[in-house]
Amino acid sequence: MARTLHRMAQDIVRQTPDPGSLVLIGVQRRGVELAARLAGEVAAAAQVDVPRGSLDITLYRDDLEVVGPRPLVGPTVLPVALDGRHAWIVDDVLFSGRTVRAALDQLADFGRPARIGLAVLVDRGGRELPIQADVVGQRVDTAPGDRVDVFVRELDGRDAVEVLRAAQGGRGA
Repeated sequence: MARTLHRMAQDIVRQTPDPGSLVLIGVQRRGVELAARLAGEVAAAAQVDVPRGSLDITLYRDDLEVVGPRPLVGPTVLPVALDGRHAWIVDDVLFSGRTVRAALDQLADFGRPARIGLAVLVDRGGRELPIQADVVGQRVDTAPGDRVDVFVRELDGRDAVEVLRAAQGGRGA
């Protein structure tokens, strides 16, 4: 995972004309930890401070009724004004595109970045919306019932990506 994040950070730097205007914004939960690691890699590569924030997109979901009557909402923290900045949304797995749509909606409530990029550790296909990542760590072919789980040492004690095939009990998340 370290090599993949290093390569992703290099791609982010290449796609950001002014690294000084960069802000990395992780989607709660594991996107936040990945954004923190990417910020360190980008800072080393571009010799700039990289502010990073977090988004909890729970209240922006288009399936909020599925979450339940009292959803747990985590913090949204944006350390700098977004206007005119190059904001990168960072998430662990890109699947339907609905999480990214919710993140874009939420970012719009906080300002107008000059550009928004998307960096994901795993792109598993299966899009329901016309969304694609600008930077991808790994593409994984999955069937609709498969599940892709990302583990990060900060939360799970280990770094790993596991694909659970539907025949192995995957639930399709």
